[in-house]
Amino acid sequence: MDDKRLESIIGTLLRVGVLLAASIVFVGGFAYLVQNHDSLVSYRVFMPSLPQARTLAGIVRSAARFNSEGLIQFGLLLLIATPVARVALALVGFALERDRLYAGVSFIVLAILVYSLMHAT
Repeated sequence: MDDKRLESIIGTLLRVGVLLAASIVFVGGFAYLVQNHDSLVSYRVFMPSLPQARTLAGIVRSAARFNSEGLIQFGLLLLIATPVARVALALVGFALERDRLYAGVSFIVLAILVYSLMHAT
């Protein structure tokens, strides 16, 4: 694998990831507006989202049931996952090219990203 091919694959990954995430958020947002178009919104009291939509498994289950809030959150998770997947793909590409320096840097960046996502509160 050469640099040009790796750049092309990474560019495609980023485009597809962002477009897919935006499409899912749009569908979820449209469904949310259709379902809640007549609801009055009170900005005085914060109402947290559904309890099942606070975990990764809950968000996936909610999105699989085509729950509008679940679809929106799943799209946002996909948007967050896109650059993480880009770093992972760069790591694999650099490893296949046997470029140890950039593979090592990519591994460190990926480790930091995964750690920060797993330990965020």
